[in-house]
Amino acid sequence: MSQVWARVRGPQGQNLWFWVFVGPFLAGLMLFVLVPLGWSLWLSFFDAHNTVTPTRFVGLGNYRDMLTDPAFLDSLGTFSLFALFIVPTTFALSLGLAMLVEKALLGRGFFRSVFFLPTACSYVVAALVWKLSLFSGVRFGLVNTVLGWFGQDPVAWLSVTKPPWYWLVIVTLRLWLQAGFYMVLFLAGLSRIPRSVYEAAAVDGAGPGWQTFRWITFPLLRSTSVAVLVLLLINAYQSFDEFYNILSTTAGYPPYARPPLVYLYYVALGNGQDFGHGSAGAMILAVLIAVVTVGQARFLGLGRRSA
Repeated sequence: MSQVWARVRGPQGQNLWFWVFVGPFLAGLMLFVLVPLGWSLWLSFFDAHNTVTPTRFVGLGNYRDMLTDPAFLDSLGTFSLFALFIVPTTFALSLGLAMLVEKALLGRGFFRSVFFLPTACSYVVAALVWKLSLFSGVRFGLVNTVLGWFGQDPVAWLSVTKPPWYWLVIVTLRLWLQAGFYMVLFLAGLSRIPRSVYEAAAVDGAGPGWQTFRWITFPLLRSTSVAVLVLLLINAYQSFDEFYNILSTTAGYPPYARPPLVYLYYVALGNGQDFGHGSAGAMILAVLIAVVTVGQARFLGLGRRSA
């Protein structure tokens, strides 16, 4: 018995301590991620109105309904376009901030903290601040007050669709919340570039500024850049909190700028309580994110060594 216990513990108790530290996280992953994912997949093949233990099997019927649902397809199309805009915009802003902070001679730690601080803010709280204070649409809203200083009329940011000013509200909020986090990732990547590379480039005649960035900095940030792009793309399709809290009203969510997760939220948890179609839509969205992410990662070479 003592030999079995010694074998389980491993040399110097390595196996035991491995499971002490990894076990809780593995249990949480199983309980809160894998089990709900498997249950959702199972529900997607059943007529599951108002129940999570359905008995009527419908096969791929829910998937067929979702893939022919104009509202769901419009939501997927809208957020594919949103991803095409927000991913490169956030990438460029984060990289620009990282370059500026990394070059700062004074207050580098202060600016790093200031730009990273929004990451710790709740999306719900930030969305309400944007909606009720900055872009409230009334004359005394902060942005409308600034416009008034220049003789401009107040803008109803969230209650008009032509022009769609609500996108400006959402995009500025998202950039404020996320740019600092990705800036830190780029700062970590910049810190790994040896100074000797820049010195050698200078000796070879490379000028500072754009030339150095184009031929030295950006190529050596390749691994970090690919990881940032993959994370940004996943986050774009998983948008929920800021959209829901900014655009939803007591009458529900408007039919425009509707993230797929918000649509599925109303399908599965709205008046219909249709868990079957909601789960099928969630599976379709998960497959779409996986396909686009894997395709992007392979195209950009995630995991390859930097040149």
